[in-house]
Formats: sequence, structure tokens, C-alpha cells
Amino acid sequence: MFSRPIQVITVGSIVVALLSGALVSFLHYFKVEISPMVIIGVCLIAGILTFFVYLFLIEKFLNSKINLIHKIIKKEKITNTKSKRIKLTDDVLEELTKETRVWATERRKEILKLREQAEFRTEFLGNLAHELKTPVFSIQGYILTLLEGGLEDENVNREFLLRASKGVDRMTDILEDLDEITRLESDRTKLNLKNFDIVEQTLDVMEGLQMRAEDKDITIKFAKEYSPVMVHADKGKISQVLTNLISNSISYGNEGGETEIRINRLGETILIEIADNGPGIEEHEIPRLFERFYRVDKSRARHIGGSGLGLAIVKHIVESHGHEISVRSTVGVGSTFSFELDKAKK
Repeated sequence: MFSRPIQVITVGSIVVALLSGALVSFLHYFKVEISPMVIIGVCLIAGILTFFVYLFLIEKFLNSKINLIHKIIKKEKITNTKSKRIKLTDDVLEELTKETRVWATERRKEILKLREQAEFRTEFLGNLAHELKTPVFSIQGYILTLLEGGLEDENVNREFLLRASKGVDRMTDILEDLDEITRLESDRTKLNLKNFDIVEQTLDVMEGLQMRAEDKDITIKFAKEYSPVMVHADKGKISQVLTNLISNSISYGNEGGETEIRINRLGETILIEIADNGPGIEEHEIPRLFERFYRVDKSRARHIGGSGLGLAIVKHIVESHGHEISVRSTVGVGSTFSFELDKAKK
């Protein structure tokens, strides 16, 4: 109705002037003698009329503007939003200031989050390119060597084809892990929850990694002898978690060291810990350990191999079970990764 405050004031003034003129004309028409009391009465009536006219017009004006601001702040469709009726007796500006301040704080947080996501996306793409570039360049080198005459040399062709095959395997591992983590992050992986013995499952994983451990003279063992401990989880996914954590302890552990697995009952959950006496992790590195492609010792990690997605996958699997994975580490002493699982259901 009104777009500017001056319009409200102008219309209000005209209305009051017309009402006052009508009252005076009425008195003049009937030749009413005006006494001091009548003048006081006219002033009071004019004052009261002025108050209510301005109250109505200004409230209507402020309601239209403030409701528009509310709708914009709350990101609601203007045509479908219920109007919020305000009164001039309320501290309208203070309330609006508070809401605007809250809205501004939320927007700042969103902007900060978007910036962090943009930085993470840039870093992720750079890391992905680097991870894929290494095997691609090696495969390219082997193929070029074969094309330039190595294919006819029986002492060279088979060895170079095997090396190229290893490069392809590494790329396949990276792509499979990327697909796995994408499904986990988008909640497209359904958990096959059932009761099973976590001690037996851990022992199977340990036996599967025994040869790798022996190559580095690392001992994998339980902290003590455990009787069966039943948990309720996805057996295949938890096997993947145990494999990644124990494999990491072997890859980054010191030669001649050890990896110890502990299993403890905690009320309604079971705590599993994988501890090593390796080089440990700097405190500032720990919050980023579970990021995709993040590596603590980049040069050493690339030599060791792996997709760089193992811990990120571990984190998502544990969280999909309704729990969290944690790390505690001391440089020069070792690291311990721990997570909980629900006890077996009857």
C-alpha cells in the first residue's frame, strides 16, 4: 500500500485535517457557541483520532516491510508464508535486530563452511590426480619401452608387462575404494547386521596379514587370550575395518615392532583397539587422518602404496554402525586406533 514512511505521514495528516475540518464545519453549521470546554474536547478528540489513525497506518506500513524482511531472512516463499502481525507496543526494532543478527551469524557460518568445502574439494582433486598420475606414468613408461623394441626381448617383455599390470591393479584399487566411499557417504550401502564372534573374525584377519607382517618382522598378537565375544554388526564391513587398521599398523610400523589387538566389554558395547609401537603421529596431524587421500608422511606413504582412502572408509563404516573411531598417539611411542560395536542381540 505504502512504499515510503513520508506517504504514511502525509496520508495520516490529511485524514486528521479532514476530520478536524468536518468537526469545525459541523459546529459552525449549527451555530454552536464554542466554550473553552468544547475547545478542550475538540483538541482531545483530534488528539485521540490522530493517535489511532497514525497507529493504524504506521502499523500497516511496518507490518508489510517487516514481514517481507522475515520472509527473506527465513528463505521462505513470499506468496506462501503466513504474515506475522506486529504491534507498535512491542519492541519491534529490537526483535528484528536480534533475528537479523542470528541470521547474519548463520550465513557467516554457511559461507565459512562453503569455503572449507571448496578448499577440501580442490585439495581432494589435486590428491586424486597425484594418486592416479603415479601408476599411469609407470604404465605409460613400460608400454613405450615395449613398443620401442622391448616386446621382442623375452627377458624384458614379461617383466615389464607384470609391472604395468601392478600399476593397473593400483589404479583399480583406488577406483574401487572411491566407489566404496561414495556409496558410504551417500548412504547407499545397506548393512547386513548379524551376531558374530569378533575374536574369531579378528583372528582370521590377522592370519590373512601374517605374511606381510613377517616381511617386516612385525608381530601381530592379542593382548591376552579371549573367549568368544559376540557383537551385532556387518561382518564383512567390520572385517574391512580390521584389515585396514592392522594393515596400516604393519605398513607404517617399525621393523621388529608389534601390533596388539585388545577387546574389552563396556556395558552394551564392545571396544576394539589396534595398538602399535611404531613412530607415532604428530598431534596436529590427528584431526586430518580420516580425510580422503590425506597422508602423514607423504613421501614414505607413496612408496608404501595403497589408495590413501583406507582410513576414510574405516571412519564411514564405523559411523554407519552408530559409533565413532578415535586415535591416540605419541611420537616415538606408538598409536592406538579404537572403535566400539554393539553387543550381540538376543
